[in-house]
Amino acid sequence: MTDIQTNAPAKTGKIMLVGLGPGAVEHMTGRARAAIAEADTIIGYVTYVRLVADLIDGKEVIKKSMTEELDRAIEALDRAKQGKKVALISSGDAGVYGMAGPTFEVLFQAGWTPESDIEVEIVPGASALNTCAALVGAPLTHDFCAISLSDLLTPWPTIARRLDAVAYADFVVALYNPKSGRRTRQIQEAQRIFLRHRDPKTPVAIVKSAFRPKQRLEFTTLEKMAEADIGMLSTVLIGNSNTFIRDGLMVTPRGYANKYDVAEGERSTKGGEQAGRSLSTGLNGWLEAIRDSGKSAAELAVEYRLPEDYIAAALAAGPEAADETEAEAEA
Repeated sequence: MTDIQTNAPAKTGKIMLVGLGPGAVEHMTGRARAAIAEADTIIGYVTYVRLVADLIDGKEVIKKSMTEELDRAIEALDRAKQGKKVALISSGDAGVYGMAGPTFEVLFQAGWTPESDIEVEIVPGASALNTCAALVGAPLTHDFCAISLSDLLTPWPTIARRLDAVAYADFVVALYNPKSGRRTRQIQEAQRIFLRHRDPKTPVAIVKSAFRPKQRLEFTTLEKMAEADIGMLSTVLIGNSNTFIRDGLMVTPRGYANKYDVAEGERSTKGGEQAGRSLSTGLNGWLEAIRDSGKSAAELAVEYRLPEDYIAAALAAGPEAADETEAEAEA
């Protein structure tokens, strides 16, 4: 066997992009705590630094304000060039509205590559949508998405189009950065867009400062959402058409009722359904149904709220030899 020789330089400095989760030490990953212990320098927004105050004694600490993300990344790169190990901290997950993106932008602009002498590690953490969901029940057990209402860097029409699309598509939605001292109307506009497509009684949960001393939970409805106590430390969870609140818990059904009848703890499949197989109204069943309907693409588009050109293409494709050969695992 021939040894493979590389000319990659030895690593001299390191940047660790650390997700703190909600901030409480017991909810941080073991790797996040170890990365902070390993670091020579801690860089972060002042509030995030405060969350890990007990873990950073004796380390160089660089605090930055809320709007200085690029400055934090530049400071991290400068320290890493000096051979230091830097923990650049974010609440939640560094890759979800966190410092991972700005840091890579700065690194690439400086000519960095993964083969260079500065190592970069991303240490994942629980994002706000995970931690807030855990406090209110099980609202994310079906398809969901996250949208930030901050228009500091994103044009409002872009945000509005995304809100309209997910409202129409019946996603459960987590709204990040819903409101601040200066940005007060964005949450009202989000509500206006959602009410175009959703029942006014759609459940909404608002979680402020999850797992922190000033934690606050509030349940409301879509029609009253904008009246609630919402700020920059809040995450707003908007349910889908099946989400419900019962006994102080917000739950989005996974969809088992579409396939199974459950009575007194026993489960049986409904007529026409098979355990471990796609629904009768899944892709193959639906394609067969629209072909047999005799309806035009335009009529089917209205019935299913889907683009006419998509349905026309599906009809034109003809029958597929798409029998499933393996059962799908069900969560």
